[in-house]
Amino acid sequence: MSGRMSEGLEKVYAARATDELAEAYSAWADDYDRETLSLGYCLPFVITAFIARYVPRKDSLLLDAGCGTGLTGPYLAALGYSRLAGLDMAPDMLAIARNRGCYADLTVGVLGNPLPFADEQFTAVFSTGVFTEGHAPASSISELARIVRAGGHLIFTVRDSILEKNGFGREIETLVGSRDWTSVEESPLFRAFAIAEPDVLVKAFVFQRSMA
Repeated sequence: MSGRMSEGLEKVYAARATDELAEAYSAWADDYDRETLSLGYCLPFVITAFIARYVPRKDSLLLDAGCGTGLTGPYLAALGYSRLAGLDMAPDMLAIARNRGCYADLTVGVLGNPLPFADEQFTAVFSTGVFTEGHAPASSISELARIVRAGGHLIFTVRDSILEKNGFGREIETLVGSRDWTSVEESPLFRAFAIAEPDVLVKAFVFQRSMA
């Protein structure tokens, strides 16, 4: 990291266990939007471009996995996506997301654990800013894939520093090599923050589940 992070971001990156991470995000909830947006955090908005490129608006049910305060929600609603659910580990973050008025359902849950959703429940599942240092494990990818419908899409970003660590590369290769999934797009690396932290780079991945 370059320069000084916000206090909230420092506590998040200092967390060493899931419960510590959830507590750090809950404590940060009231200041999260102001602090991250002042740094130019753009992933909640960039992800809408990948969704709009591949996911039809009509009758699509989307899950924002790791939705935080729900920054993405209003922009998906503006693009015509009216059926949106959210999942996050921090109830205080979900309370803010709920106040945005565009998530029909919000669930407390931890990526890396079994999720409280049925097989093939969602038209598309997306997750951005979650697969980064000290956050959700690579095993989350297969669990997110489980809840995508036939013909649906799984869209997520991964921090460059963990792409080849902790099983992320292996999980992505498994999807690439699976007959059930097709790799639709793999973006070049791009900045997660438009203003600060120029060394924080991510890559976006888009997969589509086969119809059969």
